[in-house]
Amino acid sequence: MFTGIITDIGTIEGVEQRGDLRVRISTAYDIATVDLGASISCSGVCLTVIDKSAPGGAGWFTVDVSGETVSRSAQGQWSQGRKLNLERAMKLGDELGGHIVTGHVDGVAEVASVERVGDSRAIAFRVARDLAPFVAAKGSVTVDGVSLTVNAVSDAPDGTTFTVNIIPHTQAVTTLGALEAGQPVNIEIDVLARYLNRMQSLLAR
Repeated sequence: MFTGIITDIGTIEGVEQRGDLRVRISTAYDIATVDLGASISCSGVCLTVIDKSAPGGAGWFTVDVSGETVSRSAQGQWSQGRKLNLERAMKLGDELGGHIVTGHVDGVAEVASVERVGDSRAIAFRVARDLAPFVAAKGSVTVDGVSLTVNAVSDAPDGTTFTVNIIPHTQAVTTLGALEAGQPVNIEIDVLARYLNRMQSLLAR
C-alpha cells in the first residue's frame, strides 16, 4: 500500500526486452535500505525490486514489467530517459499524508488542458467513460502515483473531464509540473469507490 506522496523522481536508465520488460531506474533512495522483493510505486504502478546497485555508488534498482502492465499503463512510460514518480511502500505507523493507494492502475487518462492560476497549474484530464462514475469533486484520485484532490468534474456527451490544482511544491517534487496537453497519465480511482461499486452491483442482483 502507498499514500500517493512522492518521495523521489527516478529516471529509467535502461530497458531490456525479455519475457517481460526489465527496467533499471536510477534513484536517490539509500539503496542499502531497499530490500530485494520490496514494492515501489513507479508513477502509480506497484513493482517489485529484483536487483539493485551496490552500496556506495550511484543508486538504482531493477524491476520486471509484465506485458499486461505495459498494456494498461500510460503509453511511452517504460522508455529510456523517462522520469518516474517514486514512492516506497508505507510501513505500519507511517503518516497517511495522501490517501490509500494500491498501485494498481485503473485506466489511462489524457491531459486535456493546462492553465496557470497564480503560481499553481490547473490541469484538466479527459477520463474514459467507465472510470467517470468514480471521480467526484472534492474526492481523491491518483495521477501518475500522486495523490490529488479533484476540484471539479464536467460530464459532456463526448466524455468526462476532471480538474486538479497542482501547487508549486507538487510541481517541484513530482513529474506533474512538466505535463502538457495530450500526454497520457496513469489513473487510480479511490479504493473506497471501487469497493462501493462492487457492493452496489452485488446488491442490485
